[in-house]
Amino acid sequence: MLIFGFVELSGFILLSVQAHLPQLRPPPCNMISEEEHCTEATGFKATVFFLALYLVAVGSGCLKPNMISHGADQFRNHDPDQSRKLSTYFNAAYFSFCAGELVALTVLVWVQTRSGMDVGFGVSAGAMAMVLAILISGAFFYRNRPPHGSIFMPLARVSVAAFTKRKQVCPSIDPRVLERGHFNSPHQLDADDGGLRHTTMFRFLDKACVRAQDGSNAKESPWRLCTAAEVEQVKVILSVIPIFACTIIFNTVLAQLQTLSVQQGSAMDTQLTGSFHVPPASLQSIPYVVLLVLVPIYETTFVPLARKLTGNSTGITPLQRIGVGLFTVALPGFLIFGLSEMFTAVGLIEFFYKQSVAGMQSFLTAMTYCSYSFGFYLSSLLVSMVNKITSLSSSRGWLSDNDLNKDRLDLFYWLLAALSLLNFFNYLYWCRWYSKGQPASMNPPPPPPPDDSQHSFCSSKHAGAEVHSISCER
Repeated sequence: MLIFGFVELSGFILLSVQAHLPQLRPPPCNMISEEEHCTEATGFKATVFFLALYLVAVGSGCLKPNMISHGADQFRNHDPDQSRKLSTYFNAAYFSFCAGELVALTVLVWVQTRSGMDVGFGVSAGAMAMVLAILISGAFFYRNRPPHGSIFMPLARVSVAAFTKRKQVCPSIDPRVLERGHFNSPHQLDADDGGLRHTTMFRFLDKACVRAQDGSNAKESPWRLCTAAEVEQVKVILSVIPIFACTIIFNTVLAQLQTLSVQQGSAMDTQLTGSFHVPPASLQSIPYVVLLVLVPIYETTFVPLARKLTGNSTGITPLQRIGVGLFTVALPGFLIFGLSEMFTAVGLIEFFYKQSVAGMQSFLTAMTYCSYSFGFYLSSLLVSMVNKITSLSSSRGWLSDNDLNKDRLDLFYWLLAALSLLNFFNYLYWCRWYSKGQPASMNPPPPPPPDDSQHSFCSSKHAGAEVHSISCER
């Protein structure tokens, strides 16, 4: 976090320096005026600008998911009291995020409008430096669990091992064999994560941890015999992909609402008093104002009531929380915008974190931000496709002009609502599929019987721990 925090800080400093020095930026001009021709930044000026943007993007992209998972690592996930506090932490973290967004979209926009972009970027750099100082001040008090190695190696090994043993026929796997004990290899469960649960999804991958009884006792390669924990790791990654994909459409809709709200603000009379005008970009702050009100109400009122009805320590499950957000996003208005994001965004982060095993928290948490990115890219593609298709039946597309008074923004919003509803029903299907594949809560299994004729233990240096493997005929 510290490394990429300083990367992001250097990007803001570079943006501030470029905006301040005339020799690093093109001459000022009025981009709204059609009569004035603006000089485009090229060569060294463009290189400095894009370098600064990429530094901010890389730093922010690597910092945010690690910061969220690092904060969650301070709790013990399988302690009921700690688990309840973990859910509260995710709500508090999102509340802080919304507070920061609100300041950025109001105060910072006002500062940039009044004092210039160089001052605005300078304020951002100063805030980033203050955050890093606060982060460093608590370095001696953190519970730090850094991952070891790459999580993609188990993915590759399990895929290769399962493919090479694809024709192997073996008896049903007793889940107790895969749930017994803890694993200590870098990307497997530790004592803080509880017992390993065998899932019924992607059963063909179970062959990767099956030892074939071919008459020889030769030690198998790590690329032919994997640990049960490695197999379950791969299953976790594959099983959350459909849930992740459903949130891409959600973020596509939110991206359009954020973009179009600025355009709508540009076409509105935003004058509140004789001398005060609301900047169009500040209209995006309305959902965050709503969130700052709703998140505390959700935590202090809704969760205790739902806990009494459902018996769940967090009120509702993360999957249910995501579903509420995916449904409400189809409804209009900034209020619903904030409500849907509170449910889906926080629910998605909590879901990914709680489904991951040791060493995977940051990776799965980062998938939340990948969903944001895919959503914004898909929103651009959606606008292009809508304009191309709708222009076939009329002289121009729904969003072909910059004048929203002439565009058919109403029809485009109806399209977004229809996509949201279809995406919600698609999510219900995958949510049911995911829930069916998860193991039911079980008591700790009894010790294995002395007779080990069917199930055998073998050592594996590549895993650094016991491997529960099953011998079967080929």
